[in-house]
Amino acid sequence: MLRLCVGDYRLSRWQKIVLSWGGVESSFLFMLIWVLLIFLGSKLLSSPFPRSIRDSHFETMSTGLKKSPSNGYEKPSTSKEQQEKINEVRRLIGPLPDRLSIYCSDASIARYLTARNWNVKKATKMLKETLKWRSEYKPEEIRWEDIAQEAETGKIYRANYIDKHGRTVLVMKPSCQNSKSTKGQIKYLVYCMENAILNLPPNQEQMVWMIDFQGFNLSNISVKLTRETAHVLQDRYPERLGLAILYNPPKFFEPFWTVVKPFLEPKTCKKVKFVYSDDLNAKKIMEDLFDMDKLESAFGGNDTVGFNINKYSESMREDDKKMPSFWTKDSHPSGAALQPALANDPTLTPINLQSDSDASDKERAENPPSLTHINLQSDSDASDKERAENSPSHGVNSGEGPLDNNVLVSDESRNGAVGIH
Repeated sequence: MLRLCVGDYRLSRWQKIVLSWGGVESSFLFMLIWVLLIFLGSKLLSSPFPRSIRDSHFETMSTGLKKSPSNGYEKPSTSKEQQEKINEVRRLIGPLPDRLSIYCSDASIARYLTARNWNVKKATKMLKETLKWRSEYKPEEIRWEDIAQEAETGKIYRANYIDKHGRTVLVMKPSCQNSKSTKGQIKYLVYCMENAILNLPPNQEQMVWMIDFQGFNLSNISVKLTRETAHVLQDRYPERLGLAILYNPPKFFEPFWTVVKPFLEPKTCKKVKFVYSDDLNAKKIMEDLFDMDKLESAFGGNDTVGFNINKYSESMREDDKKMPSFWTKDSHPSGAALQPALANDPTLTPINLQSDSDASDKERAENPPSLTHINLQSDSDASDKERAENSPSHGVNSGEGPLDNNVLVSDESRNGAVGIH
């Protein structure tokens, strides 16, 4: 039996039953939908009964968020209690090298807290593991030349338009798959995610996915790639997806969504849209979200140019030039609320970023985080090691020797560069 999870919940008995319906094909389809749910940050209701027979508790539990409209857009507002939890996570993380400190803005920490139901200990552990991953995988250093081959067919690309809420749009076309390398495809996914984040406006943390199912068939789905994709999106980019538009999906997708939907929070359900070009309501849905003159014709818009790999390559190379400055405090859009950077101390003493967030204040006081040698260990090191041995989404080292878990911040860190030793 496949074992999948969303947030802190594993599949309940009801979802496991669904996986047995219709054989392998239905399992693949269910997994595809499940990846979307993971990235949408959904949480299964703790009860095995559908939402319709539960009370309305989950309808009103979204403290700190304005009621979500049908387009999946939520304007965040942080309550005093939530800000205190953000500050507590920041305190538990401690000072970091410049580039990692920039990653830990208030908005970023809030995403991790949201993904863990505002549990400070769990969110801190999750964030520390991401910081360790980023220090090793270096996603912000992936460049177009590293992944250009994966992009040739336009299977994933950032659209040259945004939605009416300023969210970056990633277009996905499963039928344009051109590679069997899980490692290469994950690297390209990470590149696309980093590029989409680079192009988000200030105070916007989420993006839109538009999945075009034209020409789709089950041969486009890889169980291994689906599993790796789910892991990267869930653990490294929590709460980044604001809306998923499934455009012209196979008709049997919706029955599976109908089965899953009662077990999800209402705000998650609003983030998934099934849109069919032959449906009279489809144009209204797209008009509410996009400028139709900029929206490409494949999604019912008026732009007939479509994806052009040569023009897209030029655009990505220009974005690559912006990436280094994006990870400096002066230019980062979240620069006003960042994790404290490490002091420029010439000595090197380890700061232990253990994921056990219960370490006492006294212990921290006896070992002040004033210096620049960081041990990005967590109490999940065993599982991380196991994933690194079996997963292309961990520990990528560009052909160099194996990495240890220490990040040595040299004088270059004052300019935002982190050396891995």
